Amino acid sequence: MVEAAASAIAVEAYKDGRSIFGYISQKIDYADDFKVNFEKMNEQAKMLYARRDDVEAEINKNKMKRATKECEGWINRVKAAEQEVLKLESKYKKEIVHAWRYARFWSRANLSKHMAKKREELQVLLEKGKLDNGVVAERSPEPVRVIDAPSTEDKPSLHWAVEEILGNLRERNIKRIGLWGMVGTGKTTVMQNLNNCEEVKKMFDIVIWVSVSKAWSIEKVQDAITQRLKLKVEGGVNTVETAQLISNELADLRYLLLLDEVWDPFDIHEIGIPNNDKDSKVVFASRFRDLCYDMDADELVNMKRLSDTDAYKMFEEKVGRTMKNPSIIPIAQLVVRECVGLPLLIDKVARVFRKKDNIHLWRDGLRSLQRWPSINIQGMDEVLEFLKFCYEDLDGEDKKVCFLYGALFPEDCDIFVDYLMECWKAEGFLHTIDEFRDARDRGHNILHDLINVSLLEKSVMKRHVRMNKVLRNMALKISSRVLDHKFLTRTCEGLKEAPKEEEWASASRISLMDNDLCSLPATPNCTNLSTLLLQRNYNLMMIPDSFFLSMQRLRVLDLHSTAITSLPPSLSCLTDLRALYLNSCTRLIQLPSSLEALVHLEVLDIRRTGIISLPIQLGSLTHMRCLRMSLLNCAAGNPVSKVISSISLLEELIIDVDPNTLWSDQVMRTITEEVSTLTRLTSLTFSFPKVECLEIFVRSSRLWKDLSFTFQFSVGTCNSVKYHILDYFEYQLCKCLKYANDEGIHPVISEVLTQTEVFELIDHKNILSLSDFGIENLSKLRACSVEGCKDIICIIDGTVAQPRAFEWLERMVINNAPSLHCIWKGPVPVGSLGQMTSLTLYNCPKLKKIFSNGLIEQLSELQHLSVEECYEIEEIILETENSCLDSRTLPSLKKVVLHDLPKLRSIAPDDLLIWPSLERVDIASCPSLLKLPFTEKNAVNLRFIDVEQSWWSALAWRDDAIEQRLRSFCNFI
Repeated sequence: MVEAAASAIAVEAYKDGRSIFGYISQKIDYADDFKVNFEKMNEQAKMLYARRDDVEAEINKNKMKRATKECEGWINRVKAAEQEVLKLESKYKKEIVHAWRYARFWSRANLSKHMAKKREELQVLLEKGKLDNGVVAERSPEPVRVIDAPSTEDKPSLHWAVEEILGNLRERNIKRIGLWGMVGTGKTTVMQNLNNCEEVKKMFDIVIWVSVSKAWSIEKVQDAITQRLKLKVEGGVNTVETAQLISNELADLRYLLLLDEVWDPFDIHEIGIPNNDKDSKVVFASRFRDLCYDMDADELVNMKRLSDTDAYKMFEEKVGRTMKNPSIIPIAQLVVRECVGLPLLIDKVARVFRKKDNIHLWRDGLRSLQRWPSINIQGMDEVLEFLKFCYEDLDGEDKKVCFLYGALFPEDCDIFVDYLMECWKAEGFLHTIDEFRDARDRGHNILHDLINVSLLEKSVMKRHVRMNKVLRNMALKISSRVLDHKFLTRTCEGLKEAPKEEEWASASRISLMDNDLCSLPATPNCTNLSTLLLQRNYNLMMIPDSFFLSMQRLRVLDLHSTAITSLPPSLSCLTDLRALYLNSCTRLIQLPSSLEALVHLEVLDIRRTGIISLPIQLGSLTHMRCLRMSLLNCAAGNPVSKVISSISLLEELIIDVDPNTLWSDQVMRTITEEVSTLTRLTSLTFSFPKVECLEIFVRSSRLWKDLSFTFQFSVGTCNSVKYHILDYFEYQLCKCLKYANDEGIHPVISEVLTQTEVFELIDHKNILSLSDFGIENLSKLRACSVEGCKDIICIIDGTVAQPRAFEWLERMVINNAPSLHCIWKGPVPVGSLGQMTSLTLYNCPKLKKIFSNGLIEQLSELQHLSVEECYEIEEIILETENSCLDSRTLPSLKKVVLHDLPKLRSIAPDDLLIWPSLERVDIASCPSLLKLPFTEKNAVNLRFIDVEQSWWSALAWRDDAIEQRLRSFCNFI
C-alpha cells in the first residue's frame, strides 16, 4: 500500500513539474487549510447568492421588464455553481466524520484544493454579476392586454356583434372589418369584448388596441402601437421611419389591430401596418358607414340599439340595489324606454337614478326625463353634445334641414323613403333640381349621408327609415332655436282638439298626424307655414272654409286617411303648394274646380279615394310631375277623359286598378292609349287586364324604347297588384312585371321580360318551365317568383338553354307548384345563378331534387335556403350527384329553414361540408331526419338552432361532445 501511494505521489509530482518535496509541502498546506477553505468558499457563495437574489428581485419588480440574455446566462451559471458548492459541502461533511483516518489525508487535501479554486471561481462570478450592460430589458409584449369592460355575453343585442365579427375573423379572405353605428350604441364595448375574447387570443400572436379619437394624428396612432409593441423609438425619428419599425416588428406575427373611434379615413400602411401572409386582420369602429368603405372594409357590421330586455338588464346593473323595490320596477321600465336602447344614454340615466331611493323621486325623475331636452338633467347635455356634433359636422345646409324635417314624424316610426324625398323637394331642400328623377337621386344621396352618420337609421321595413327619440328630441331642440325652422309637433298624443291658434302662428312646420282631431281652427294665422301634416286623423271630417286663407307659403299638405268629404274653397289660396296627399280619403268624392289655382302643384296622390272622375282643370297644372290615382270607383265609359294626356310634363304616373273590377275592353284600351301619349314619363305603374292592352302600350308609346324608362306592370287578373317579392329589396326596383291567370307564351310578354328586373308569374298554364319564355329574355332578372303554376315541371330547362341563365338573379321564390320535379334540368353552364342569395321553395309536393348535379357549385353567394311542404324531398344535397364537392361549397349560406318534409333523411353527406358562414338552422316536422351534418370542427359560426325538443332527443350522435356543443345553441319550440 505504501509503495502504491508513493508511486501515485511521484506521478502527480511529475505531472506538476515539481519536486516531490514541494508537492508534499503544498498538500500539507491544503490539508491544514481544509476548514478555512470551506468557510471562505461558503462566505463567497453567500455573497454570490445575495447578489443573485438582488438581480432576480430587480427583474420581478417590474412586470413590464424581463431579464437580458446576458443576465439570464449569469443567473444560470450561478445556479450551476450553487449545485457544485452543495456537492463540495457534502464531501466536506463526510471528511469531518472520518477525520481520524490517516488514509483520508490525501483526499482531504484534494478537497481543500477544490474548495479554494471554487472560491476563486465564485469571486469571479460575483464580479461579473455587476452586469454593466443592465440587468433587465423590455419584456416581450403579451399577446393580449385585457381591458376592463362590461361583458356582452348576457346581452344578446350587443353580443351578436361580437359573434358577427368573430365569424368574419375566421374567414381567410376577409382582412378588414368595419363596425359602424350611431354614438352610444356600444361599439366600444363590442371592441373591448373582442379584445378580451379567448378565441381571439388563440387566433392571433398579438392583439393591438388603439383608440384613435377625433384629435388623431399618424404620430399619435404610431405612438400607441410602438408602446404596445414595446419598441424604442429614438427622438427625431419621422413617421416614415417609425412605420418601417412597426412593419418590421409585425412582419412575422399574426396580428389583430383594433382601431376604435375612427373619425377620418387613413391608409393603415402609413402607420406601418403591413400586409403579411400570416392571416392578420384589422377591425375598426366608427360612427360613419362610408368611412368603413374608405378604409377598404371587406365586411361591415352595423351596430343596432339594445333590445328592451337587454336595455333593462343594463339599467338594472347600473342602478343596483334600488331596483329591488317592486313598486319601482314599472317606473324603471318607462325610464328605460326613454333611453331608446342606447347604452351611452342608459349609463347616464342610471347614474342619475341610482341616487333616488324612493318612489316619489323616481316618478319625478321620469317626468323630467320625458321632458328632456327642454329641461336640464345632470349628465345629459354630454349626450346631446355627442349627437349634436354629428349634425354640425354635416357638410351642407341641405343635409341639415333634411335631417331636421325627420322630427315632424313620430319617434321610431317608419317613414317611406319616396314620400320623404317628395317632401324635401317640395320644401325646396333639393335646391334648383327640377326633374323628379334627378331630385330622387339627389334625395337618396342626402339620405345615404344621414344614415352614414347615424342621424337616420334604416327601418326593418324595406324602403323605410326612422329617427329615434333621442335624435328627434335633439332635432326639435335645434329647430326651436332657428327662426324659420320652428316646429309644432304633437304626434300620437290622442289629441281631440287642435293646439291653440297662437301656437300655429309661430310655427313654420306643423305635424299633428296620428291623433283623434275632430276639428281645426277656423282661420289660423300661419303666414310662415310651409308643411302641414294631418294624416291619419281618422275622425277629421271637415276643414273650415277659411282654414287655408293665411297659408300662402304652404308647400306640403298631407290629409291622407282622414274622413274629409270635401276640400274647402280656401284651398285656392295655396298657390305655392307643391305636394298634396289625399290618398285613402275614402269619403272624398270629387276634387274642386279651384284645384287649377294650385299652379305649382307637382305631386297629387288621390289613390283609394271616392273620386269618380278627374276634373278637366287638372290638365292646366303645368308643373305636375307625379300623379297617383285609382280606377276603383270610376264609372264605365272614359273615366279619365282626356285629362291624363293633357298633363304634358308628367314624369311619374301610378294608376291603381281594383283586381276584382271587370273593365270593358274599350275602357281599358282608351286608358292605355291616353297613357301612351305621354312623352315625359320616367316611371309608370299600371295594371293591364289583358295582354292585348300591354301590347297597345308597347307598340304605341315612344318611351318604351327608352332604357331609362321604369315600370311596374301587372298583366291579367290576380288578387293583389302588390309585388310581394319587392319587400326583399332595400329600395324599390325599377322594372317589374306581374303576369297572372293566362296561358302559353305571348311575344309581347317576352319582349317586356327583356327589360324586367322583377318577374312574378302567377297561376299560369301550359308552360313547362321559365325557359319557354326564352332564356335570353330573362337575362336582367334580379328577383323571380313562381306561384300556383300547375304545369311547370322545372324552372330552367338546361337541355334547351345553352348560354348561362339567371346570372344576375338574387332571389327566387317557388310557391305551390304541384308538378315541379326539379329546379334545373340538364347541364348547368358556369355563371348561372352566380348572384343568387335567397332560394325559397314552398308547397312543391313532387319536388325531389333541389341541387341537381352541377347546380350547387354555382351558388357561391347563396345566404338563405328555405324548403317547406315538399313531401318527396329525401336529401337536400344528393350524395349520388354531389359526391366530389369541395368542402367549402355553399360558402355564404347563413340560414337554413326546413319545415314539413316527412321523407327528408339527410341535409348533406356526413362531414362533407364545413359550412363556414352558417349561423341559423330552423327545422320542424322532419321526422325521418335523424342526424345533422355538423361536427365539433365545422359550422364554427352556428349560433341558433330552432327545433322541437322531442325531435332533438331522438337524434343520433357520433359523439356526445358534438351534441353538447350544438345543444347550447338550441331554442326548443
